[in-house]
Amino acid sequence: MHGAVALIEIGAVILGLGLLGALSAKFSISPIPLYLLAGLAFGKGGILPLATSEEFTATGAEIGVILLLFTLGLEYTAPELVGTLRHNAVAGVVDLVLNAAPGVAVALLLGWGPVAAVALGGITYVTSSGITAKVLADLQWLGNREVPVVLSLLVFEDLTMAVYLPILTALLAGVGLMAGLTTLAIAAATITVILIVALRFGRYVERFVSSPNEEVLLLKVLGLTVLVAGVAQLLQVSAAVGAFLVGIALSGPLAHTARELLTPLRDLFAAVFFVFFGLHTDPKALPPMLGWALLLAAVGLATKAATGWWAARRAGIGPLGRARAGIALTPRGEFNIVIAGLAVSAGLNDRIGPLAAAYVLILAVAGPILARSLEPVVRWRQRRRGTEPEPVVEPA
Repeated sequence: MHGAVALIEIGAVILGLGLLGALSAKFSISPIPLYLLAGLAFGKGGILPLATSEEFTATGAEIGVILLLFTLGLEYTAPELVGTLRHNAVAGVVDLVLNAAPGVAVALLLGWGPVAAVALGGITYVTSSGITAKVLADLQWLGNREVPVVLSLLVFEDLTMAVYLPILTALLAGVGLMAGLTTLAIAAATITVILIVALRFGRYVERFVSSPNEEVLLLKVLGLTVLVAGVAQLLQVSAAVGAFLVGIALSGPLAHTARELLTPLRDLFAAVFFVFFGLHTDPKALPPMLGWALLLAAVGLATKAATGWWAARRAGIGPLGRARAGIALTPRGEFNIVIAGLAVSAGLNDRIGPLAAAYVLILAVAGPILARSLEPVVRWRQRRRGTEPEPVVEPA
C-alpha cells in the first residue's frame, strides 16, 4: 500500500508540473514561480502535505541542481573558465562584500550574535545557480555576451561556498581551530584535483565517455556527472561545483550530443528541485519575519543588480547586457536554504530559518519574473527616449 501511495503522489506531482509548465507557456512566463508556489501548497503546513514521496523529491531535487550546473559547464571549455575567473576575480570579491554585508548587518542589528551574522551573510550572498541556470535557458540568453560574466560570478560563488561551508560548520559545532582547518584543506584539495583533471586531462574524460550509441553515451555521462558530484559533496565541496567541472571537461560534438540527450532529464529534475524547495517551507512561519525578509530582498535585488551591471561593464558589454547580467544574479535558492538548514539544525536561532525561507522565496519568485519583464521595459524606455533599441541577443 505504501508503494502504491508513493507512486500516486509521484505521478500527481509530475503531472501537476506538466500542467503548470503548459500554463506558464500559454502566458509566456517562467514556470519557476509556479513550481515554488505549488511546493508551498503541498508542503509542510500547506493544503495537502505530501509525505510518502518525500525521498523521491529530495533525491530528484539534488539531481536537478547537478544537471543544471553540468549543462551550464558544457557551454564553456576549461581554458575559457580559468581565463574568465581570472579576469573576474575582482568582480567576485565585490559580489561577496556587497551581498554578504546586508545579512551580517541585520543579524547584528537583531542581536543574534557573530555566528548568526556569518550564517545570514552567506544566505544573502550566494545566488541560486539552479534558478539562474533555468532562467538563462528559458529566456534563451545562453548565447549572449554577458553570460560568461554571469557564469564566472556563479562559479566564484560556488568555490567560495566550498571554503565557507566548512568554516560555518566548524563555527556552529564549536570545534577547535585545527579541526576546522583540516576540513577546509580537504575541500580545497578536492576542488584542485577536479579542476586539474578538467584542465589537463579533459581529452581522456571525453575518450572514456564517448560512444556512437546514444543510450550508452547517456548512461556514461549521467553516471559520471552524478558520481563526481557525490564524491565532491562527500569531501565537503558543493556537488554543483563537481558537476560544473565535469561539464567543462567535455567539449566539441560530444558536448553538443550530451546536452541534447540530457536536456529532457534536466528539465524534469530541475522542476522537482523547485517544488522540493517549496515543500520544505512552512507558510505559517513566514509572516512574522516578512518585514525583515522584504527589506533584505529589496537590498539584495539592488546589490546583485549593481554587481552584475558593474562586472558586465568591465567586460565591455552594452547597457541591455549589463541589465541582463544583474537581473540574472538576483534569484536565491539551494545554497541559501542549505546554510539556513545548518544554522537551524545547530540550534543557532529559531528565527533564522523562517527569515531565510521568506527571503529566498521572495527572490526565487521575483528574480525570474523581473528577468522575463526586463527587455520589454528597457525597450519601452529606449523608445520613450528616442534612442535606438539594442539587439535582443548579443552574440558571444
